[in-house]
Amino acid sequence: MASAPDTSKSFKLERHGGYLLRRINSTKVIAASSHLLFRASILATVVLILLFTLHYPPLLLYHSGAAASSAAHSNHRSLLSSAVTYGGAAWEREVRRSATPRSPSGLTVLVTGAAGFVGTHCSLALKKRGDGVVGLDNFNSYYNPSLKRARQSLLSRHGVLVLDADINDTPLLTKLFDVVPFSHVLHLAAQAGVRYAMRNPQSYVASNVAGLVALFEIAAKHADPQPAVVWASSSSVYGLNTATPFSELHRTDRPASLYAATKKAGEAIAHTYNHIYGLSITGLRFFTVYGPWGRPDMAYFSFTNDIISGKPITLFRMQDGAAVQRDFTYIDDVVKGCLGALDTAKPSTGSGSKKRGPAQLRVYNLGNTSPVPVAKMVGILEELLGKKAKKNVVTLPQNGDVPYTHANVSLAEKDFGYRPTTDLATGLKKFVKWYVEYYGVKTGNNVHSKMKKMEEKEAEEEASA
Repeated sequence: MASAPDTSKSFKLERHGGYLLRRINSTKVIAASSHLLFRASILATVVLILLFTLHYPPLLLYHSGAAASSAAHSNHRSLLSSAVTYGGAAWEREVRRSATPRSPSGLTVLVTGAAGFVGTHCSLALKKRGDGVVGLDNFNSYYNPSLKRARQSLLSRHGVLVLDADINDTPLLTKLFDVVPFSHVLHLAAQAGVRYAMRNPQSYVASNVAGLVALFEIAAKHADPQPAVVWASSSSVYGLNTATPFSELHRTDRPASLYAATKKAGEAIAHTYNHIYGLSITGLRFFTVYGPWGRPDMAYFSFTNDIISGKPITLFRMQDGAAVQRDFTYIDDVVKGCLGALDTAKPSTGSGSKKRGPAQLRVYNLGNTSPVPVAKMVGILEELLGKKAKKNVVTLPQNGDVPYTHANVSLAEKDFGYRPTTDLATGLKKFVKWYVEYYGVKTGNNVHSKMKKMEEKEAEEEASA
């Protein structure tokens, strides 16, 4: 008797076969979908790269002369550092060429803020005496970058390479210290200005605090050998101090502006890196530096421009009517102080070093020791320009400015022979001469002729003496 077919088994096989078929079809669909997704991802990546390239074209680290004088740069351009590549044989050759001193005993110095006012003058002085110099500047737009580009061009003509990058750009700093064993760093890069801090406070934190830490981090943990660091603090750290002349022993815990607070924070940070990592660090407290190639935001510079153009200037006075005074310090004197600090800086000792003793930690005032009322400074400019200023005298507001500054420089004189020699009248004359030549000033007062007559008179006085 024939047995009946096992329908349950057939059903199971059919169900199992259907399951396999559905699974195979699902696998094919998933595979196809994955392949399509992969292609879409590749396409999206290519599109993003193209969009990024269009919006952020490659940024060259070095521009010869003033070729990029019209470029605008952000204070925080380091955010794009991942998209910028450094190095290459030609780039490294340029860096080494600029960094190589003319003599075996010469210093090898990285100057940050090299296209700034003090940075340009210090870089030129270092190169002139035979040291190796590499500069770095981010060319931000705090004031017209064209002046910084002109300074860069000046440095280039004297053999100093100025890299176009931000101090917070850690990959660049790392690469630089890999390429060159810098013996010293002159750290002048900072966000300057007292009143601007009320409008853009974050720029001060980014440059004066974060930038300083970024530099110290590389110098302490990556550089071999560790460089000695000389950096720009400020007379602003004395804040509301009323004891005069200002001494390095006076209290600096009452800053009157955010700018001053960031510089005071910098001095505390310097102490920490000196203590923990053995960095040799020297802080220099500058007192109202002025002179040729100066900063347009400084009073003497903007007053000169306004007097020539016939615009009114604003002079401040105290609540009691007393004059606001500044210890104006000529740029050449400040440069001598910076080089003196570099020359007397002892080597860094490295972290945890007991054999070589504690690392050097110093702070000095660099001023002129002769406070002058700002109104007197204006009077000197009026005489030099042959034109009266239109004055608007107002009470000093609570904007971070202090009523007076007066430097005691006896410590700097003792340790590296710092002696300021340029009085305000002489320094302003040199500034005005540069100003009228640089900007091609042409006025009815014939400033050029007046300056020439003043020089001839001085030459006669020197000859008769």
